[in-house]
Amino acid sequence: MRHDTLADVMITIKNAERVGKMECITPASNLVKEVLKVMQKQKYIGVFEFIDDGKSGKFKIELKNLVNKCNVIKPRYSVKSDEFENFEKRFLPAKGFGTLILTTNKGVMTHEEAKKQHLGGKLLAYVF
Repeated sequence: MRHDTLADVMITIKNAERVGKMECITPASNLVKEVLKVMQKQKYIGVFEFIDDGKSGKFKIELKNLVNKCNVIKPRYSVKSDEFENFEKRFLPAKGFGTLILTTNKGVMTHEEAKKQHLGGKLLAYVF
């Protein structure tokens, strides 16, 4: 029984990248799908596809060996549009390097997109 599917996915991606695999298979959910879309848009991963196994399903993810570290942020902090800098300092290695992924009322997006749209939300994960 999984308690945090997103955490399982991020750890699977990080471990597969570390050992040099070109693809990995992870559990699926709608939130995971949206986070993977953001990671794909930021060019951290390649294409991913849904595999129906009769249960909740799985994602097959093509890796590009560009992820140094990725993880979920627990607890899922609420952040306002003008507070991103504090969390960038906390979770990312340098300014302008890496991405915070958050959920807003407009969907899952990066912290840069949220800044441009003046949105706040809940932090989900980071990747660099």
